[in-house]
Amino acid sequence: MSHLRQFAAVTLMSLRALPQRLGPSAVAVIGIAGVVLILVALLSVSEGFRRTLELAGSDRIAIVLRGNANSEMASSFTQEQVELIEQAPGIARGAGGPIVSAELFTSVDQPKRTTGTAANAPLRGIEPAGTHTRPHFRLTAGRMFTTGRREVIVGNGAEHTLRGLEVGRTVKWGNVDWRVVGTFEDGGSVSESEIWTDTRALQDAYARSGSFQTVRALLASPASLDTLVRQLKSDPRLDVSVLTERQFYAAQSAVIATVIRSAGTVLALLMGIGAVFGALNTMYSAVAARSTEIATLRSLGFGPAPIVVSVMTEALLLALAGGVLGAVAAYLGFNGYETSTLNYSSFSQVSFAFAVTPALILSGIGYALLLGVAGGLAPAIRAARQPIALGLREG
Repeated sequence: MSHLRQFAAVTLMSLRALPQRLGPSAVAVIGIAGVVLILVALLSVSEGFRRTLELAGSDRIAIVLRGNANSEMASSFTQEQVELIEQAPGIARGAGGPIVSAELFTSVDQPKRTTGTAANAPLRGIEPAGTHTRPHFRLTAGRMFTTGRREVIVGNGAEHTLRGLEVGRTVKWGNVDWRVVGTFEDGGSVSESEIWTDTRALQDAYARSGSFQTVRALLASPASLDTLVRQLKSDPRLDVSVLTERQFYAAQSAVIATVIRSAGTVLALLMGIGAVFGALNTMYSAVAARSTEIATLRSLGFGPAPIVVSVMTEALLLALAGGVLGAVAAYLGFNGYETSTLNYSSFSQVSFAFAVTPALILSGIGYALLLGVAGGLAPAIRAARQPIALGLREG
């Protein structure tokens, strides 16, 4: 109990004197807050992109690609192959037959809303069952495109980040005019970055009659995937790979999420070094200002351990304040902010929103505390080892 009382007494004395060192303390807090702000903001880009691609995926949707194709752009199917896939067991059936959408994917030039520079906007041709393989699909304005006509509907993400895609507008891609007849949302998924039209209309416009790239199918149940895979793999007329929608989007998000996360970590480490030096300077100044006080306490019988604890407590509290400040600033400034980036799997724009999650906030605060330990440990040890006579003489 004697040791605990010493710890409490010295720590409270240190914290009461904190207002006297407000200037240097504020510098340390702001420095650490800046590091946490940058770290959390950059990682929220990666998290937002990952959520857009991966978390909206479903285990009930199967995506069929040509064997060994790692993206839609590298895949292709004929009309006959699509018909074989449609008849495979494990696929859900509706009143109109198998719930399957054979799709075609390309990109078109469309200016960004903010800069006016050209972006590769994803243009997808879907079949009537395509909306049934996307359970969160909902028209938000206008109407659905008419089969066979050169009409498009635009995802909310694409409409917000690209110019000239409002309902009623006519856009020209290549030598073909397309009319925007509606906008849609899809639960925040990557589909909201896309522009949709009828598959046959897209085939006709790009002279790709009878050509498809992917086949989306609604499974009878998640467990039906194995049945579908066995059937398609055993058919010598087909060479396919079959993934759930969740697996497909996870693979697409891996590259860019890793790049952004790595860049954010490296930048945070570099900035963290500067923040540690700021914390070191602050804590050394605090120790110097308290040299007489510390020597007096030591002469009264207080051990070195309470001195170390008091200095470390102050450093950690300053770091905690900086961490919370930086995390709050990142949340208020970036969470939900909509932007777009290039999806390296399809070389087209993907619209997404920054996601400052509780896990990222805790990570940022944890990193701030780590900086506090790094910045406070050496001054704490110096304070505990300071000769008593020297401290009293300085007073």
